[in-house]
Amino acid sequence: MSDVPPATTAPADLEATSTPPGPAGPPVTGDDPVLRAAYRLCRRRTKDEDPAEYALIQLVPAALRPALHALWAAANALDDLGDDRTAPAAERAARVGAWITALHRELPTGSSQDPIRHALVDTANRWRLDLSELRDAMAQVQDDTGGRHFTDWAEWRAWGRDNLLPWFGLVRTVFDRAGVPVALRLDTRETYEEFLDGVRLTDILTDLAADLAQGDLLLPAEALDLHPGSADDLARRRWSPAVAALVTHLTGLARQWVSHELLTRGMHPGPATVLHTMAALLRAQLDAIDAAGPALLRTAPRPALRSRARILAPARARAALAWSLTPLTVPPPQHPGAHRPPAPARPASVPGTFRLPPPHPSGARPPGIQPGDLPAHVAVIMDGNGRWAQQRGLPRHEGHRAGATAVREVVHGALEAGLRHLTLYTFSTENWHRDPQEVDAILDLLRRELAENPFRDLDVRLRWHGRAGRLPPDLVDVLHLRERTTRARTGLTLTMCIDYGGRDELTRTAAALAQRAREGRLEPGLVAEDDFARHLPLADMPDVDLLWRTGGERRVSNFLPWHAAYAELHFTPGLWPDTDRRDLWQALAEYTRRQRHHGATPAASPTDGPSAARCSTAPAAGAGE
Repeated sequence: MSDVPPATTAPADLEATSTPPGPAGPPVTGDDPVLRAAYRLCRRRTKDEDPAEYALIQLVPAALRPALHALWAAANALDDLGDDRTAPAAERAARVGAWITALHRELPTGSSQDPIRHALVDTANRWRLDLSELRDAMAQVQDDTGGRHFTDWAEWRAWGRDNLLPWFGLVRTVFDRAGVPVALRLDTRETYEEFLDGVRLTDILTDLAADLAQGDLLLPAEALDLHPGSADDLARRRWSPAVAALVTHLTGLARQWVSHELLTRGMHPGPATVLHTMAALLRAQLDAIDAAGPALLRTAPRPALRSRARILAPARARAALAWSLTPLTVPPPQHPGAHRPPAPARPASVPGTFRLPPPHPSGARPPGIQPGDLPAHVAVIMDGNGRWAQQRGLPRHEGHRAGATAVREVVHGALEAGLRHLTLYTFSTENWHRDPQEVDAILDLLRRELAENPFRDLDVRLRWHGRAGRLPPDLVDVLHLRERTTRARTGLTLTMCIDYGGRDELTRTAAALAQRAREGRLEPGLVAEDDFARHLPLADMPDVDLLWRTGGERRVSNFLPWHAAYAELHFTPGLWPDTDRRDLWQALAEYTRRQRHHGATPAASPTDGPSAARCSTAPAAGAGE
């Protein structure tokens, strides 16, 4: 690749742990010749199959490159298995599944017979990467073997982000472990995701000829419908005015998405240079797509070597200066018997399968409540952590630690009972008034729990409800990460309310409505409940059926006032750390004995059963119903 000379003369498998101009160190990939060959293969595949990606990796310190080569090669190897049209879809899906199953078997061992997985496993262990974050992205590759169709941009974005964000998240983690965190400002998070939308759209347009040859058209119908006839023309691989207009429209969108200057504001100049260069290369690629014309339907366009050189030459100079002033922390090679992060001991993380929650030590089982009789949404005020600790002569933070164990136990019980939504009042807007040491202990506990990710192998979708402005950026980062990597799960939706207040939620909603009215998009005199519900910060959260508070207090404490307007209230005296899944099951059983009228006359007698009474007297559908 003559237009992209390497930033250092050292081959990838011999790159030093210190960044030039520092002194030479031991090989980053260790002395194991098999492992060094595995990394060398990942580097070669990156260079041969994606020169632009290889050029970007050359802009980072030599010590980090093997890890990035391994991540890229693994993602590409998985995609290649899914895209191999010499095999039928079912066989391709089986191959992807076998690759993922093998990876999870190999993680605890630290090695693999497959060289790319060998490099990935070593990278994960060395840099303490949690590969379970890739679970849903890998599952998507397996699902894609059956073909994809997108109705609108929302579906398309969800698909693209579910695939790209976890891999990019691991790259950010590598920088973080090296001592150069790629922190995103809270106001740039959506910009970051939109940037990745631009990456995905540019990639789809580049590979349009290959995808069409396989019968794939990975564009949303919403975009195709704007240019009537373009879908049929593309299916026939026929260049037409409609196709030309579609391509111009899409390259314009992609160019807009990858051109956010604010994305790197406040970022370390090393990663910022990589992102700026990536954006410039993407724009050059989009220029090549625009210039290709009918040839776009026959072959993948590439920018001229001279254009790429004009982008990369100054980028290498800026990157070299930035990294020369930056000390790095690089983990040593792993040795047999060295500590490794926990990994699944069995192939529980294979896409499409989840572990069952561990049984209760007593052998207790959930009550036999029919799904139609269960509350759809249970919200819990977890009260009593501090009192629990004080009763035992312990500091208050020990109560919160014990409370975290109770959270795991109740989540296990919710899964066993078949509950669909569980929302926990984790940290309120009023909790900031507590002693700063207690606040710090709570936030540190949240960090540890989210880092440990105790529900990684369970069918639990994690969501966060609250404000971000006062929370530490690293905590916000991991909350968003857990949301992204679990949003395709369909079991229990676990919502953690962190820096949440009910009045704050209503105030923010009113502000959003006022802004819409000011823009002329909403008539104030016609605002209805449905309008209000659509502007809530978490608009798709269903109404609460059962609100449960532990600790003996009998008030709702500013918790979900809109969603809990018709909730059944359940108060129990026990302190939260003493709670286990049996208490949740008791609350569910109590709920089934309630008759919910919502102000209406019961349409069923008590002998008709609680389910009939609830169904016949339910209010008109509102937010989330």
